[in-house]
This record gives sequence, C-alpha cells and structure tokens, in this order.
Amino acid sequence: MGRITDKEIVELYWKRSEEAIACTIRQYGAYLMKLSLNILSIWEEAEECVNEGYFSAWNQIPPDRPLRLLPYLGRIVRCLALNRYDYLSAKKRDMSFSVQLSELEECLTHGNSTEQQYEEREVASAISAFLRTEDEESRNMFVRRYWYSDSVREIADRYGVSESKVKSLLFRVRGRLKEYLEKEGYVL
Repeated sequence: MGRITDKEIVELYWKRSEEAIACTIRQYGAYLMKLSLNILSIWEEAEECVNEGYFSAWNQIPPDRPLRLLPYLGRIVRCLALNRYDYLSAKKRDMSFSVQLSELEECLTHGNSTEQQYEEREVASAISAFLRTEDEESRNMFVRRYWYSDSVREIADRYGVSESKVKSLLFRVRGRLKEYLEKEGYVL
C-alpha cells in the first residue's frame, strides 16, 4: 500500500479500522520515534511513549478529527515523552534533554496552578509571536532545538553550519526572546 493522505488515515480511525494504526506507523513512526528519543535518550522509554501515542490517538480519534495528522500525533507523543522525562528525572537519572531545558530556563515560568497554566499558554503565544519576527534560519534552528529536541550537532548538519554557529545563534535568539518577553510584561 502506498502513501495515503492524513484524511484517509483519519477516516480509518473513525471506522475503527486497525489499518489506521498500521498506516500511522508506516508514515509517521520514524518521525515520532525520533521526537521521543530526542527527549528521553533511552530507546525502550521512547518506544513505549510512541506506542502509548498510537493508543492515545486510537482513543481520541474519534471524537477528534485532525486535519494535519503529523502535528497532532507529534503533540501527543511529545507530551507523553515530556511526562516520562519528568518521571525519570525524579529518579535522578541523567539525561541530555535537561541541557535543552536549562538553556530555556531563563525565558520560561514554571507552575501547576490554573493561573500559572494560563500564563504558560500566554507565554507560549508570545513565544510564537516572537518567533515570527525572527529570520527563517533563526526560527528554524530554535524550533529544531526546543520543539523537536534536536542536538546541536544534528542542527549543524541539517543546515550545513558549524556547531559553534548554532550555539551562538541559539544563545542570541534566547537573549532576544528573554528581552521580548520582559518587554511584553512577563516576569521571568
């Protein structure tokens, strides 16, 4: 079976056809695994999150009917991987994703109250607005690092630049982001 559209895969979910999962794995499995592995760094944990992501998609479609399946699945798997990362970190296991989190620490707030969750959504919107003001290269490298959790080496290879250029660019973007958020009234 060749590549089918997201709409066709979603229809399979709505029909409760197990072929939906098979098509999802064929088309998006490698991407989802890389996303999860970039966060967790442990193959078995990453694989478990991806499998849990398939199960979550099965349970959420229907009633959901995503127009773009890849971002929908990516969000599910990323959230599962981040939750798993928190669980594993609580056990004091050393994992490289903490480096990425520490890089953004100065720009982000933390908390679990309803008010803090609302503020986090507002900050996320402000970050999106900020990124739209950045040039394409800066925006893409920032997203590759902090959304897809790519390593500095992977970003450098992808864009054909040195690791030091990537580090420098990300450092400057984080500085501009912090300045932007403070200007917008966010207390960091």
